[in-house]
Amino acid sequence: MNTATLTRSAAAPVVPQRSPGYWRSVISRFVRDPVAMAALAVVLALVLLAVFGPWLTPADPYQSAMLKRLKPIGTPGFLLGTDELGRDMLSRLIVGARLSLFMGITPVLLAFAIGAAIGIVAGYAGGLTNTLIMRTIDVFYAFPSVLLAIALSGTLGAGIVNSLISLTIVFIPQIARVAESVTTQVRGRDYVEAARASGAGPFTIVRVHVLGNVLGPIFVYATSLVAVSMILASGLSFLGLGVKPPEPEWGLMLNTLRTAIYTQPLVAALPGVMIFITSISFNLLSDGLRSAMDNKG
Repeated sequence: MNTATLTRSAAAPVVPQRSPGYWRSVISRFVRDPVAMAALAVVLALVLLAVFGPWLTPADPYQSAMLKRLKPIGTPGFLLGTDELGRDMLSRLIVGARLSLFMGITPVLLAFAIGAAIGIVAGYAGGLTNTLIMRTIDVFYAFPSVLLAIALSGTLGAGIVNSLISLTIVFIPQIARVAESVTTQVRGRDYVEAARASGAGPFTIVRVHVLGNVLGPIFVYATSLVAVSMILASGLSFLGLGVKPPEPEWGLMLNTLRTAIYTQPLVAALPGVMIFITSISFNLLSDGLRSAMDNKG
């Protein structure tokens, strides 16, 4: 997914002094969007699967049985077949939802907190402060997300923690740019100028007048990055730079099943199908939120 396209598409309208009536209208528009509601239902189902998955598995997802390896979908006792070590695919996909969602959501949340703070400071301060911060951000932003994630993970080493650090660093510049853009718009609003003229300090202005108007657009953009994060995390695991075996992470499962693509293509494709469904659901959810926040809609 092109990062620049995401940044351009994330420019949600900045509405001054958003009232409770505004947020009610946002919710009203969102619930009337059938595509967004369907995406939300899928995301909630995946979250519930991640939370309660270990109690829903029909078999031990770590128990191998070499005599039952690569059983096809629909095999009695193995609804979705078995993997290259004879482990139940349905159980591994269910348990893998927790780790896959964790790797998709956590880096975005961390980057949202850090990137939003950096962007808001740069956007409100302006001038030399803005130039120094944003030119530093541009150094990281200039690298393609995939290459930067691989380079950072390769430097830090394989593992969940290092993957989280790498992906967080990848997303901070993207979120910071969006935060700086919307904060710059809000900074010039009349109500901000009035607060400044009344003697309010920068911290008070940001807390009272800026945050409420910029966090919404930044959050909407961040939700669109969850799908990208999941794909990058899966890619790192596929390359051996992310989650390590025998953990049932979907990207790692794709890697270990790649040799079975010619013998059991449907079984080998299951982790990719889960990644696709989750990614498209988060993208559609983000689009629905962005449309709902557009008061012209």
